[in-house]
Amino acid sequence: MLPSAPTRAPVLGQERPAPMNRRTAPRLLLTLAVAVSLTACGGDDEGSSAASGGTSSSCESRPPTTEAPAGVSADLAVKPEAPCYDAAPPADLVVSDVVVGTGAEAVAGSTATMKYVGAFYETGEEFDSSWSRGADETFPVTVGAGQVIEGFDQAVEGMQVGGRRMVVIPSDLGYGPNGSGPIPGDATLVFIIDCVGVA
Repeated sequence: MLPSAPTRAPVLGQERPAPMNRRTAPRLLLTLAVAVSLTACGGDDEGSSAASGGTSSSCESRPPTTEAPAGVSADLAVKPEAPCYDAAPPADLVVSDVVVGTGAEAVAGSTATMKYVGAFYETGEEFDSSWSRGADETFPVTVGAGQVIEGFDQAVEGMQVGGRRMVVIPSDLGYGPNGSGPIPGDATLVFIIDCVGVA
């Protein structure tokens, strides 16, 4: 007689599962087949991809450039939406003018009044926005004074009133390896900034 296989004691509080037999095996196989087919069909759903934190097929496949991004609204009365990117994040600051302003220029030492949307590079998910506090909500920045992250400070300098600029900020010019609040460490960020005043 062969020795029987060792039995494992059930985990405390769990019942031992019933053994598979001719009646339960077809049910299990049917359940697995349905689960596999639902999983395979769900792969193209952009909503499920965004909800799970992944990128969707609507993300840009090319890295950002200094050319005006096509998907960002040029209407300064409308809250812009940040794009997401499937491409590797840039190592340097990337500044793109969506609308070039014609008013006063933000120079070192001046106070620029801004509206902004901040989002994550890979997902386009917004983490902060002056627009979410009201369409007329603005944010004053003393240019070059270090009141904001370095990449934002660099992006604001040279903007003119009436301008909208998109900037991609690498982690070393953003919140670095430690992150801040909802922003994880080493995050590449996208900001869309409107310059509404300079004093």
